[in-house]
Amino acid sequence: MLDKNGLDKNGKAGVIFLVLIIVGCSGGIWWWTYSRNRVSTDDAFVDSHSFTVSPRVPGRVLDVFVNDNRQVKKGELLLALDPSDYEVQVKEAEASLLMAKNETSGEYAQIEVAKAGVDQAKVAFEQARLDLKRGQSLYEKEVIPKEQLDRLSTACKVAEAKVDEIQGRLNREEANLGLAKNGSKEAKIAQREAKLAQAKLNLSHTKIYATSDGYITKKTVEPGNFVQPGQALMSIVDLGNIWITANFKESQLTDVKPGQNVEFEVDTFPGKRFKGKVDSLMAGTGSAFALLPPENASGNFVKVVQRIPVKIVIDSAAQTEHILRVGMSVVPTILTR
Repeated sequence: MLDKNGLDKNGKAGVIFLVLIIVGCSGGIWWWTYSRNRVSTDDAFVDSHSFTVSPRVPGRVLDVFVNDNRQVKKGELLLALDPSDYEVQVKEAEASLLMAKNETSGEYAQIEVAKAGVDQAKVAFEQARLDLKRGQSLYEKEVIPKEQLDRLSTACKVAEAKVDEIQGRLNREEANLGLAKNGSKEAKIAQREAKLAQAKLNLSHTKIYATSDGYITKKTVEPGNFVQPGQALMSIVDLGNIWITANFKESQLTDVKPGQNVEFEVDTFPGKRFKGKVDSLMAGTGSAFALLPPENASGNFVKVVQRIPVKIVIDSAAQTEHILRVGMSVVPTILTR
């Protein structure tokens, strides 16, 4: 039986089937084109810089001014160590420097006295040498006996030895004060000044400040704890400069290049889409930089598709909201064409 369009039931079924084929082909072509121009992965997460806060000098914690998850600004005071010991060291260094300056003044005076003694000894030696010369002349004329000449010769040798003795004492004094030929007159004072500067620097390290804007995490310190240099006390996570680390299969990266647009979803905010751009591709696969990289040259080899980390920068709008947290799971899609 024909309908008003002149088609029977078989004709209607054929038309419907033809329409389904056309729709299916169109959908297949669209999906093939769509998937060819996009690559996606669920092996991705939010990443950021983090800074470990640790002391540079040992001491007992006096106060802690921040708590976990609190936002801090660069230069904000985080905690303070007991400064008592370091204040004493500064006072000791200041007193030592003052004593060095006074001692140096006295040593300069001693050196001047020693120089005068050297000049006096040289004059006495010159006089003894002249007396010996005259004595030799008189002895040749048989005016004085041999015994008197011997006494003049001995006196000349004693005067010469006296010059050497006082000159050696002067050299020792100059060496102790740093007045040798290649030394510095202010060597001792400079040494004490350096110790004072180090003491003041150690005192300044008893206050620990934030090195960056961010949020406090992993705080493990409380007032009364004794801490050592390099000990991790807390971390600062900079949420104002976050990115996505996406581990794509190596076969997906044929057409991926820096600057391409990215759309991504975060499991924490279903239905909300964020935007970003491809920043760079890592110089190697994740396994190549593992603690124990695979050694394919030994044993049996089984080919495994490797993953290469891709850094995706996030648009500034999402960054300023500070709603993303480090480690959140992300599904990015790179628009390759």
